[in-house]
Amino acid sequence: MRKRSLTALISLSLLSACSGGNPEGPPEFGNVSVHDPSVIKVEDTYYVFGSHLASAKSKDLMSWTQISSGVTDDNVLIPNVTEELSETLSWAQSDTLWAPDVIQLADGKFYMYYDACKGDSPLSALGIAVADEIEGPYKNKGIILKSGMSGIGDDGEVYDSTEKPNVVDPDVFWDKEGKLWMVYGSYSGGIFILELDPATGFPLEGQGYGKKLLGGNHARIEGPYMLYSPETGYYYLFLSYGGLDANGGYNIRVARSKHPAGPFEDSEGKAMLDAQGTPGVLFDDPAYAPYGVKLMGNHEFVNTDEEAAAGSGTGYVSPGHNSAYYDEKSGQYYLIFHTRFPGLGEQHEVRVHQMFMNEAGWPVVAPHRYGGEKIGKYTVKDVAGAYKLVNHGKEITAELAESQVVELNADGTISGAATGTWALSNDHMAKLTLEGAEYSGVFLREWNEATSSEVMTFTALSAEGVAVWGSHVSPEAK
Repeated sequence: MRKRSLTALISLSLLSACSGGNPEGPPEFGNVSVHDPSVIKVEDTYYVFGSHLASAKSKDLMSWTQISSGVTDDNVLIPNVTEELSETLSWAQSDTLWAPDVIQLADGKFYMYYDACKGDSPLSALGIAVADEIEGPYKNKGIILKSGMSGIGDDGEVYDSTEKPNVVDPDVFWDKEGKLWMVYGSYSGGIFILELDPATGFPLEGQGYGKKLLGGNHARIEGPYMLYSPETGYYYLFLSYGGLDANGGYNIRVARSKHPAGPFEDSEGKAMLDAQGTPGVLFDDPAYAPYGVKLMGNHEFVNTDEEAAAGSGTGYVSPGHNSAYYDEKSGQYYLIFHTRFPGLGEQHEVRVHQMFMNEAGWPVVAPHRYGGEKIGKYTVKDVAGAYKLVNHGKEITAELAESQVVELNADGTISGAATGTWALSNDHMAKLTLEGAEYSGVFLREWNEATSSEVMTFTALSAEGVAVWGSHVSPEAK
């Protein structure tokens, strides 16, 4: 097995006949709330597991059904959880659980890597529970790591929270050689990786907390997730920077390496081990903002005057703590994450976006949520027109990046709020120059929920690790 509320909007509008959209018609979305969703596919069903013992499932990555929520003794995943995980909850001085991860091992059983944290300190415990079926019930096998102690830590050294990890946010994965690993960590001493015993799921002996990959000095970096691409031969380490709440500026980043244990670099070749906080500075620290490719942050596609009748625009606030999935059969990549929304406070839901590899071998994320679309063969006529442009920048910020209108002219020039050039090659590959910066990515026809219409989009990255998105002004609004 490979690992890896708003009302649903269903439109009766007819889709464009251009290739590369959704041949099945308007997508039907079913939304759920699962914070920190970690994905696993079992047979024909995708499951996400998240904080507070929340979980959901879907057969198409669009219409989701909630399975569970809440650390209560009637939760179907871990019945009698307060007793089953009493040692963990007691150590962490917590009544809830944080971001888990589930993987199936060679024995056919499902291993849930659960964790709990005090919250205002790295007093945390991480353990394993095992089930015969993906939906449980899971039985505890014990704690494998602890952190936050005032004395000697699990590595036999004095625990220093600026250097040692907070043992939460696990992601367990197989590498291309068949070895089993766990990457984990949040704030505190950074992101670490451990090799696991594939027979038991427990860490191999003698590693302590494992190897540090990045972070430290309480840098606000968390939620690591690893995805291997057979297309490029790289391991991609996804991360979330900033604070997770609506005012925290959460954003999704990625780095890559040819080996799961690193070293990891960003698109400029900067060593991610240098992505650290400033000693003595907590939270609002810009020191590590330049590190890592920023795939997505706070943004809003603002509807144009012509589109206003279709409703409000669409965008995300503090999107993050993602997982990712590669479908070997179709060759498609998916990014799964939770997000908040402009003007809706702390309400959050799961979102799935398709990803693609650009010419430099970096993932670019489709601007709109996945609606069953497949990338197609496009012409200059398909692509040219007015777009709402979003530049995600590199900052860690709670400010919304609002779209501005640009025109991709048929002669290959760009005019409007930003100027430059654009080119289409190999059916859907995109090259853009905007205000002197070069971007590489793809064009993709997608469904736009805000306008209930199918639109052309583009997604591209610069060598500096800045993402730009474009969404066609809806043709129905013209």
